[in-house]
Amino acid sequence: MRPVNEALIVIDIQNDFCPGGALAVAGGDEIIKRVNGLMDEFATVILTQDWHPADHSSFASNHPGKAPFEALTMSYGPQTLWPDHCIQGTAGAEFHPDLRTDPAQLIIRKGFRAGIDSYSAFFENDRSTTTGLIGYLGARGVTAVTFVGLATDYCVAYSALDAARLGLRARVLLGACRGIDLGGSMARMMDEMRAAGVALEE
Repeated sequence: MRPVNEALIVIDIQNDFCPGGALAVAGGDEIIKRVNGLMDEFATVILTQDWHPADHSSFASNHPGKAPFEALTMSYGPQTLWPDHCIQGTAGAEFHPDLRTDPAQLIIRKGFRAGIDSYSAFFENDRSTTTGLIGYLGARGVTAVTFVGLATDYCVAYSALDAARLGLRARVLLGACRGIDLGGSMARMMDEMRAAGVALEE
């Protein structure tokens, strides 16, 4: 077991992000066996779940004339437009059936506000609206977090960067993540994580 002040945070291993899903990450389901095993090593296990309303502002379908993966500027800054995904109550939003969920003490749902997207487990994309996760970790005495899940260069990286910014010791297990790599996003976010002091391990 890892020390009790360490938590495992499993990011968005949901059907829509796995092969066959609406926003599939290549090989997204390949990490599940390892992630399941890691849960036994941590006293605190947290899952995050993308949980969008159908009219979410990050969906290209809600912007006439726009296509998925184009960008818009929202009130909080640049926003990539995505295919409709992880819509509340749909099969695509459910956790992958092979993922263990019983060991998790907390599930953080994010992206449920229609007007703002949320990559990070800690903040929405305005960088100030909190999910409440940091308060939960503080109450549990957690000072170090390990991230696994989908996608490396978006929700995993944003979560790890925020963890470091909030003073937590942050680690990403790259072998238990898979990335999208949209327009060079993988290399860019790896550089950002390294610069922020996030430990990148396999």
